[in-house]
Amino acid sequence: MITIGITGGVGCGKSKILEYIKENYNCRIITADDVANRLKEPGEACYEPLIELLGKKILDEDGFINKKKMAEVIFADDSLLEKVNSIVHPAVQTYILDTKETESKAGKYDYLFIEAALLIECGYNKYVDQMWYIFTPESTRIQRLKNSRGYSEEKIKGIMDSQLSEKEFRAGSNFCIDNSGTLAQTYKQIKKKMKELESEDGRK
Repeated sequence: MITIGITGGVGCGKSKILEYIKENYNCRIITADDVANRLKEPGEACYEPLIELLGKKILDEDGFINKKKMAEVIFADDSLLEKVNSIVHPAVQTYILDTKETESKAGKYDYLFIEAALLIECGYNKYVDQMWYIFTPESTRIQRLKNSRGYSEEKIKGIMDSQLSEKEFRAGSNFCIDNSGTLAQTYKQIKKKMKELESEDGRK
């Protein structure tokens, strides 16, 4: 099983690319955001530590952590973000690495794709066989985030400034997918790369 990290700045189009990969290749896809949300549920690794840090005011009526309430508490105190990350990021990494080991032993999939904006920062290079960076021009990403998520320019700029630069993403990756054109052009690049991997791995 070949393990591939998929990373890129906010609004670069990771979801569409992963949809294409899932439909066309024998793979399992893990997204860090989905894992983090699961680990915040009652009984999971991050639930109690986050309540202890942020208080029960982040819970909704059903006892689940409410993302909006949690965000409001963190927004009111910048120092809390680092503490939250120190709880969530290691737990997510442990879950992902355990899943990688399980799937590798099971032998069901040819590929495991791990998607997150912070793969390079969190040191996933040493856990994946390849790191892929999805490049999309900043202007396109800004417009996309305005249209799809209703973000203000100020919010978008704040998120982008907190992430790696294009130069840093490229330096930390083995392969760059140029997602600045049509989806057909993007998919063509993926298809070519996957054929190369299959050839190197002796599958085709």
